[in-house]
Amino acid sequence: MSAATDRETVAEKLSALQATDQDYVKLLLENPAQDAVLLEGLHLYLEKAAEARFLNSLKLEKVGEWIGLNAPARLQIRLNETAKSSQHPAFAAFRAGLTRSGGLERAYPKAAV
Repeated sequence: MSAATDRETVAEKLSALQATDQDYVKLLLENPAQDAVLLEGLHLYLEKAAEARFLNSLKLEKVGEWIGLNAPARLQIRLNETAKSSQHPAFAAFRAGLTRSGGLERAYPKAAV
């Protein structure tokens, strides 16, 4: 990752989430050293969405579902903690998409008792 990787860049990439942006975020997801920057950028993205005049909940759900499907197991709990860090509808929409992705269940399957 380049030195230009910061939370603002991550927030911009998540906001656009085009094919090239998805590739960029996937590279961040693969690199454990970038986890803190990724999560800070995600939180900034959600904060900006919460402050926006128009809440695009469908886009937030889509981003939540996409990141839940593509994030490795080591990030699933931290993604859910970020999604639950606020009760604002922006965070709730992201959380709905993240839940729909089933990433946490794939990372930590229920035990057969």
